[in-house]
Amino acid sequence: MSIPQLLVHDHEDNVGVVVVEDLKAGTEMICVVTADNSDFRLTAKADIPIGHKVALRALKAGDTVTKYGEDIGRMVGDAGIGEHVHTHNCKTKRW
Repeated sequence: MSIPQLLVHDHEDNVGVVVVEDLKAGTEMICVVTADNSDFRLTAKADIPIGHKVALRALKAGDTVTKYGEDIGRMVGDAGIGEHVHTHNCKTKRW
């Protein structure tokens, strides 16, 4: 297997984290689930900076965002599979 471009912590997660610089739209990412070292492929739909999240399934405004198997926030906008998830469409539920 080549170097992964996206890490997913748990099979219940609906977002993964980009772990390479300069990820470009159209890249077929190698995605690794760290819980069991399984892998899958997903195409990036946008240029996504390192450390930012990618939707693993279609997310709608109001949906809970799950990372590390935990609720980390809610969507305030939509993101399709492979799209960028960040502060423009995801917010904490604390405020």
